[in-house]
Amino acid sequence: RERSNMIIFLSMIVTGTYRCSPCRGYISLEDTSYVLEPSPEHTDGTHWIYTAEHLGLAAGTCGHHSNLSVTLACCFVHSHLCLHKRHVQTTTKYVELIIVADNREFQKQGKDMEKVKQRLAEIANYVDKFYRALNIRVALVGLEVWSDVDKCPITQDPFTTLHEFLDWRKVKLLPQRPHDNAQLISGVYFQGTTIGMAPIMSMCTAEQSGGIVMDHSDNPLGAAVTLAHELGHNFGMNHDTPERGCGCRVTADRGGCIMTPSTGYPFPTVFSSCSKKDLTASFEKGVGMCLFNMPEIKVLYGGQKCGNGYVEEGEECDCGELEECMNPCCNATTCTLKGDAVCAHGQCCQDCQLKPAGTPCREPSNSCDLPEFCTGSSPDCPANVYLHDGHACHNVDGYCYNGICQTHEQQCITLWGQGAKAAPGICFQRVNSAGDPYGNCGKDSKGSFAKCEARDAKCGKIQCQGGANRPVIGTNAVSIETNIPLQEGGRILCRGTHVYLGDDMPDPGLVLTGTKCGEGLMCLNRQCQNVSVFGVHECSAKCSGRGVCNNNKNCHCEAHWAPPFCDKAGFGGSVESGPIRLTDSRNLTVGILVALLTVLGAGLIICVKRKTLQGLLFTSKKNPMEKLRSAAAPSQPPAVSTASPSRPAPPPPHSSKVFKVEPM
Repeated sequence: RERSNMIIFLSMIVTGTYRCSPCRGYISLEDTSYVLEPSPEHTDGTHWIYTAEHLGLAAGTCGHHSNLSVTLACCFVHSHLCLHKRHVQTTTKYVELIIVADNREFQKQGKDMEKVKQRLAEIANYVDKFYRALNIRVALVGLEVWSDVDKCPITQDPFTTLHEFLDWRKVKLLPQRPHDNAQLISGVYFQGTTIGMAPIMSMCTAEQSGGIVMDHSDNPLGAAVTLAHELGHNFGMNHDTPERGCGCRVTADRGGCIMTPSTGYPFPTVFSSCSKKDLTASFEKGVGMCLFNMPEIKVLYGGQKCGNGYVEEGEECDCGELEECMNPCCNATTCTLKGDAVCAHGQCCQDCQLKPAGTPCREPSNSCDLPEFCTGSSPDCPANVYLHDGHACHNVDGYCYNGICQTHEQQCITLWGQGAKAAPGICFQRVNSAGDPYGNCGKDSKGSFAKCEARDAKCGKIQCQGGANRPVIGTNAVSIETNIPLQEGGRILCRGTHVYLGDDMPDPGLVLTGTKCGEGLMCLNRQCQNVSVFGVHECSAKCSGRGVCNNNKNCHCEAHWAPPFCDKAGFGGSVESGPIRLTDSRNLTVGILVALLTVLGAGLIICVKRKTLQGLLFTSKKNPMEKLRSAAAPSQPPAVSTASPSRPAPPPPHSSKVFKVEPM
């Protein structure tokens, strides 16, 4: 019985998205787990299968401190932020991933380029399988192997390596090969017990959407689990620590869950309840704005295959393997539509038919997001768009940045709970001018705490008032309370925090990038800069006062105006979003018929009344004068009305504490 179960599962795992000659897999049964891999001692196709407990692996940890609880992934409690409008659990997200192997990894795999690529593809295939349970597809859109020399400094210091890799990604990789996230697989053994590291809640950002992973196991499953863990941090997932009370359907002795702080064997392959909550909170806040569009099929790595879940050239649909396909519109064996089906997938496909144009398919997730609508010609919801960076939001309390509206008050609530608010400006100025762990504008190139210039003070350590007695973000957060004397007498209490995440990790106590720091000003790179650098006003000027500018610098028009410039009558939306109002032919036909019937009815009434009146007043059809006129008048054809009913004109759019006492 156990053997038959394994065979059934193997038929599923050997046909992954990325094809390879040997078979590798991870088999999970109720009471134990098995690993399948090719025998290193045979070349005749012999494979080994053994329990996961026999897979040798030294325990390792993530670069985040294990006692850190919820940090930035907390959903802000204000109703205007925790909008449950976007159905994140039902909308599939797509991570376009690039994996990079450094030179040490290339050497570790015997300098065999094909072997390295195959290993990276297997890692990506595992990660995709893990994230499918969260309705997320991880699409491998590129591999890069540094066979000659590393393109950025790679050392045993994971903090430095992460910094260097993310900088290289932003400057070199991203402009050349657009993608959502990049991960480095390194053959270097990092210092200490760290086997991976990534910034938290950074998915889709140009600066920090990525991570580093040490290839610490002979089996690629080990690196895959670590990559899935670091990708989880990018999504906003925190560690499954005991104080969080996370629910995991797999016991610790069988591997536990992926976001556990320390990884050993058996490998974890599932996500906990805490991870799912963190993920939902991140999406509701606006993290991952780039994940709602399907990847370009041509750039997918691994070749075309019916059953991989992506509709490729020659396919009408693809609902996955036969065993997992539950789609009534798609034939899983042939990847063709069934019967009279017009579509099988997508937010704009219902009961195997296309939804009408103008049907909402993706509502805004926050005040910086824009809605999308079905086009009537495609089963897929248009790619996600949001307000242009620098656009005012939250009643001008903030400015949009990467689709998120950041304010000091929101961050204070995250750190201190309900009732917290931003402290007066004098708190920021006095505290952040110190250039110490308690008041700074980040670190300089030498790793020392940098003093804030007066104009940049609101971009340093966040200063708050009110809220809970101690920070609500975790057990290792330090409360920093500073009393500042006022010229008019009395003192003001400023509350800051310091969380020990390591030299490289973003400090939740620092003001978030994109936060408003003054009228027309935003925090960028720890400096208070003018939002004019984004060109939002120039972009909005072309929208004729009837629309807003989106992140692609196109106008999103009001309901009765047409893109691209909102200067003509139309159905609203943008060139990307689809029309706001229903525009299908059925509605147009009904409108024309109603107009025609109205005109014909009015004409008939007038005609009947006129004939009745003539019958009462005249005994003859024509009087003498009319006869003369008709005789003298030249023969002319009867007048024919060429006017047709037209659409009416559109209406006008409408812990511990540190006390500091400042001297007078």
